[in-house]
Amino acid sequence: MTRPVRTRIAPSPTGFPHVGTAYIALFNLAFARSMGGEFILRIEDTDQVRSTAQSEEMILNALRWLGIQWSEGPDVGGQFAPYRQSERGEIYKQYAQQLLDQGHAFRCFCTPQELDVMRREQEKQGLPVRYDGRYANLSRKESDELANSGKPFVIRMRVPTEGVCVINDMLRGEISIPWETVDMQVLLKTDGLPTYHLANVVDDHLMQISHVIRGEEWINSAPKHKLLYEYFGWEMPVLCHMPLLRNPDKSKLSKRKNPTSITYYRDAGVLPQALMNYLGRMGYSLPHEQEKFSLDEMIDTFDITRVSLGGPVFDVEKLYWLNGEYLRSMSTDELKHAILAWASDDDKLTAITKAIQPRINLLSDAVNWAGFYFQNLPTVTAEDFSHKTLDQDRLLEILYLATWQLEALPSWREEYIYQTLKGLSAHFDIKLKDFMQPFFVAIAGSTSSTPVMNSMYILGADMTLARLRHACEVLGGLGKKKLKKLEEMNKTLPNFLAQA
Repeated sequence: MTRPVRTRIAPSPTGFPHVGTAYIALFNLAFARSMGGEFILRIEDTDQVRSTAQSEEMILNALRWLGIQWSEGPDVGGQFAPYRQSERGEIYKQYAQQLLDQGHAFRCFCTPQELDVMRREQEKQGLPVRYDGRYANLSRKESDELANSGKPFVIRMRVPTEGVCVINDMLRGEISIPWETVDMQVLLKTDGLPTYHLANVVDDHLMQISHVIRGEEWINSAPKHKLLYEYFGWEMPVLCHMPLLRNPDKSKLSKRKNPTSITYYRDAGVLPQALMNYLGRMGYSLPHEQEKFSLDEMIDTFDITRVSLGGPVFDVEKLYWLNGEYLRSMSTDELKHAILAWASDDDKLTAITKAIQPRINLLSDAVNWAGFYFQNLPTVTAEDFSHKTLDQDRLLEILYLATWQLEALPSWREEYIYQTLKGLSAHFDIKLKDFMQPFFVAIAGSTSSTPVMNSMYILGADMTLARLRHACEVLGGLGKKKLKKLEEMNKTLPNFLAQA
């Protein structure tokens, strides 16, 4: 009997809503709906250090804005709730214990220091870096005694060391991966939370997922998942590994080369239907090769085998061209309402009004003082960043370090922005006024604007970081060696939030 079609998207709430997430969600949605099935959303928040409620809310809002709707999820419920992995901890422990009892998994008592030494030795000998199985052959009695003594452990899965694992893929056919290249994956961490691999398999089975459509970066994990399905005696979903989105230079899509956040494109003025349409063109074409199509048109004619495995290029200029086609096809009234809807975020307008109020004498002055809030990227040149005391390399170092520090903030709050930039200024012994000058230019396109840290908060993380990266490009960037050295320096910087 054929299983009902059920697909899912399972984002991790550890950052900004990525266009790659939307791309995979779109193809899962189109496949499920074209087959009369269901599409669900699950939150994979087992990384308790990096996962945040703010990130989850941003992801859900961005996907909804795009037009992607799910029939089950943490916000709408469903028959397989809960849909957050952090709320399913006891379920994973039960299944990890089952694997342990059946001999398909074992406790590993390695300390982080032991694992570091192991990796360094393997690297020195030119060997693949992987767990060497040093606790795999402990007797159950020895393992129980160590666990009962309070020694911390993780649970790892057993993996064959010989032979080949064959994976069937909807787009790629048979994929053969030697077992000797597959690591003995950690399934349950010392904190009792599962890794992606255990939680993914358990949840997909319990939520009756029939097809797993995901990015090709997960191909090498497929043998671990197949083995877990065999250990549990469950039917494995059909796998389909989509090609990764690429930059125009064919490298993996990266925020350092292109804005990658959905909310960035929303704030820049891209229409949701245009972005959806563009993502639908990534490695895929409708039967009649039409450039413009709606989600319903994509679903009505959807055929997963039409996906091309050549890395689809996410070209921002082509997206903007397509968005322009949508704008030009609107009636005057439709475009007017679209502009007003885009510009009329009440909270944002209130914050902008508060910022410009001390500076205006006429209502028309608002255009000059508030215009940069509604731009995409300011039009600036390297000369605009000219500084009385800091040379170009120093300016670049400041902008790069600030970008990396700001993108690592636990949440986007004005006090965090202030503490970070003030901390960097003090760390490099640069007066705050001198330190902030390049930020005024990067963010507002001018050294004269509303308070820049407040402006960064109002603009939001996505747009702020995009403008800072743009400033680095305008200044010519740093070479690979200097950039690598700066990245190492960034790792040694103090926690400016903790110092405040």
